[in-house]
Amino acid sequence: MTKIKIHCLNTGSVTEVPIGLTLAEIAQQLGVKTKYTLLGAVVNNQNRGLTYRIYQPKTVLFFDILHHEGYRTYQRSLIHILLLASRRVAPSDRLHVLHSVSGGLYCELRDGNKNVTTEGKISRLYQEMRNITAAALPIIREELETAEALERLQDQQDKVRLVKQHGEIYTTLHTLDGFSTIIYGDAVPNTSIVDVYQLCPFLNGFLVRLPNPQNPPELAPMTPQPKMFSVFQDFDFRLARLGIEKVADLNDATISHNDYRVIQMAEAMQERNVGAIADIIAEKSDRVKVVLISGPSSSGKTTFSKRLALHLAVNGIQPQNLSIDNYFVNREDTPRDENGDYDFEAVEAIDLKCFNEQLLQLIKGEEVELPKFNFKTGQRYYDGEKLQMKPGSVLVIEGTHALTPKLTEQIPDDAKFRIYICPLASINLDNTARINTTDNRLIRRMVRDYSQRGYTAEDTINRWASVRRGEDKYIYPNQEQADVMFNTAMVYEIAALKPIAETILLEVAPNSTAYPEAKRLLKFLSYFKPVEHSAVPPTSIIREFLGGSSFKYD
Repeated sequence: MTKIKIHCLNTGSVTEVPIGLTLAEIAQQLGVKTKYTLLGAVVNNQNRGLTYRIYQPKTVLFFDILHHEGYRTYQRSLIHILLLASRRVAPSDRLHVLHSVSGGLYCELRDGNKNVTTEGKISRLYQEMRNITAAALPIIREELETAEALERLQDQQDKVRLVKQHGEIYTTLHTLDGFSTIIYGDAVPNTSIVDVYQLCPFLNGFLVRLPNPQNPPELAPMTPQPKMFSVFQDFDFRLARLGIEKVADLNDATISHNDYRVIQMAEAMQERNVGAIADIIAEKSDRVKVVLISGPSSSGKTTFSKRLALHLAVNGIQPQNLSIDNYFVNREDTPRDENGDYDFEAVEAIDLKCFNEQLLQLIKGEEVELPKFNFKTGQRYYDGEKLQMKPGSVLVIEGTHALTPKLTEQIPDDAKFRIYICPLASINLDNTARINTTDNRLIRRMVRDYSQRGYTAEDTINRWASVRRGEDKYIYPNQEQADVMFNTAMVYEIAALKPIAETILLEVAPNSTAYPEAKRLLKFLSYFKPVEHSAVPPTSIIREFLGGSSFKYD
């Protein structure tokens, strides 16, 4: 029997195995052990499912749910199981997986546009899912000619439209107990692997609770997020007004040259929301002296603050900026993390005493000399710059810790107005495949880093995990502290960012550690038709990333 060499990074071995084995069979033969159940592997720097067969020498790294692609694989498989269960329990209804919220995925059962979710259906859905997972049914990956795939998908028109627009000769389907669908990635080999989940009634629908990414045998904590869910509902309302609820709808608008109108309407809706926030601040202007703006990387904080400043000025309020960066402690006083490295992201890296003292002085109308910070020397200095609040003005403070209570603990609550911004929601690929807002931000940052900061896509992707860890630790725990949340996502933005993003992702070399992620993002972007940049107004938040903004950025 012909054999091939497998370099397994998990075991550090190079071993000959029979040609044509699946990854699952190779893992068993090599005795690969991971902390949790194997879910897939990185093969020659590309993500593959365990049913993938090997016919040539390969370098392989097997992963479990702790790997980011492993978690995606688990989640995709769970949604496939849920979709099959919904077809059995409520065959005339259609499942809609809408938003990531409160430690799970918010879903509804709909009859057309009508929400027909009931507690009885949720209970039956959950029981049917448990039956499916207990049966250890195989999930079969198939590469079919697109015409044949469309035949199998004929009662899933949301997917049919996207497949037709995609225009590939072959289409990948996953089949579970005779039910085929598209899951946009790999699945687990059989349903018994997906055993940590729960369904529970949630507002107008139900929540699919997912494993805790840090401790997968347990469910993720169910954190109340009423403000965020309200933002999602507002975005859904805006999508309905635009008539753009799925990527296929956006593509149709582009193909029919109606994308200009979609962009103009989307921008007008968002501008109206910025103005509404300024109006709220104006109503409280006798008390509010400090506006705090926070959000994760690539949320569009800078452009948002500039647009808000214009609307505040229309209301007769003059914003004055105060930079948190100038209040860093001297390098020798910077706290260290668990590895002994400087932790510049910690709130204690800021001189909280000085910051609060100067804020109180400014609120009282006193003049203060502002500190400056030299990032090369790691030392504070003063150059004589002073600040004093003008009558009818507010201080605008933007940054990672703007909503961290400790940052402004000496400032009375009624003197503060807190704003959390993020691209919180987006259109979905189809009824059951939502677009991860983290991917949205990564694409934004990648395009901006390349065009404005000289970084490659490889640089941005390799830094992203560190950025995300800081956000999880310092930003997300405080988001519900905000007085208002602002969704910076634009329905058309991925289509606008696509041409640049694709170009720079194609530059990532196959031997790069960023290559698996680059390939995944390229596949994701392939479902969008590009829209013309000329239609994006110069004041748009998207211009912060595309370039061509009418705002000046320091």
